[in-house]
Amino acid sequence: MNSYHIMRLLPLREHSTLLWWLGSLSLVTFVASLIFIPLLVAWMPADYFTRKRPYYRGRHPLVHWAILIAKNLFGALFLLTGLAMLFLPGQGLITIVIALTLLNFPGKRRLECRLIRRPGINRAINWIRARKGRPPLLIPETDCGEEQPAEHGG
Repeated sequence: MNSYHIMRLLPLREHSTLLWWLGSLSLVTFVASLIFIPLLVAWMPADYFTRKRPYYRGRHPLVHWAILIAKNLFGALFLLTGLAMLFLPGQGLITIVIALTLLNFPGKRRLECRLIRRPGINRAINWIRARKGRPPLLIPETDCGEEQPAEHGG
């Protein structure tokens, strides 16, 4: 290593607190993903990708909106965490798939179906489900082009 490389590394010492916090955050997200992702994957109904209506539709409007807001907030949190895990240790792609199932946006069903049909993702999710004693996810035979309204997404 020449002196140029050593001089470039010196500013890292000035940011040791920041590096410590980033390392700690990385460790926490990695451990949390090992705990929560298998639970969420096992909790997902096997017919999630084949059913037409979300489970909360038809409930009292306050309950409906409370569930809708809560699941979108958790979805946003999981999406940010999953994106971070693409560069940090953790199950980034599976976390992003979980996030997409929670979020509501136009084109959601088509994107979910494209992702769940990827052999690596499908195999990983169904492996986790099998370890928890849950049946594999049912994958729709159609294009999944049937969109649900964005405010009620599945």
